[in-house]
Order: sequence, then structure tokens, then C-alpha cells
Amino acid sequence: MIEGILETALYTDDLDAAEAFYGGVLGLEKVLRAGNRHLFFRCGEMILLIFDPKETVKPPSSDALPVPPHGATGPGHLCFRMRAEAIDRMVEKLNKAGIVIESDFCWPNGARSIYFRDPAGNSLECAEPMLWNLK
Repeated sequence: MIEGILETALYTDDLDAAEAFYGGVLGLEKVLRAGNRHLFFRCGEMILLIFDPKETVKPPSSDALPVPPHGATGPGHLCFRMRAEAIDRMVEKLNKAGIVIESDFCWPNGARSIYFRDPAGNSLECAEPMLWNLK
């Protein structure tokens, strides 16, 4: 039985900018960086994987772990789970960093979401768990 999502991935061609954004602006804890291939952050009980798709489409070498090639092009989407007070603090943090909030609204069920972009153009959302009837 599936218990939940363990990790999710976004793609960028600039891991330095991603590291500064996710670690510096958003304050996520960096778990690992492997050169210009990938960067991993802790996000609650989940791991956010940031990959350079030019590197991850390459087949693994014979001495590497057998992770199949993967990648994506174009902006992806990720939603961070946050309580209302944390969303308020995130809005302040984003404004202070000069990050444009594209949308800030309440869904028909009353859950609030804000949307903004990372340096690679990925669409990021912060939303209250009640958006999906979660506590």
C-alpha cells in the first residue's frame, strides 16, 4: 500500500541559483549536492530533488547506482504544505527577497494558496492542507 510521497523532483540548468533560492530564500535544509548533477533538500518528511536534466538523461556508468535516466523540460509544479501563519511569514520572506507572488487567493473550500516561481521558472505553491481535506 502506498503510504505517501517520499521525494519529488524539479529540474533546472542552474544548480547554483537553485541552491541559493531553496536553501537561502526558502530556508530548506540541504542534504546533498553532487556537482552539477543534483541537489537534495529536506522538506518536512519528504526530500525535494533538484536535477540538471542535461546530466540525468545520461545512462549511469557501470560503477554507479542503477538509477534509470530521467529528465523534464519546461516549468514543473510543486506545492509546499503550510499552515496559514506560515504562509503569512512566507509572503513576508518572498517580498523581502524581491520574489513576485503571482497569485494569493482562497479556494472555494477556504484553503489559501500563494504561487511564485523559482529561478528556473518552476511554479511553486504554498497551500494549507485543508485544500485536499487534510489536517
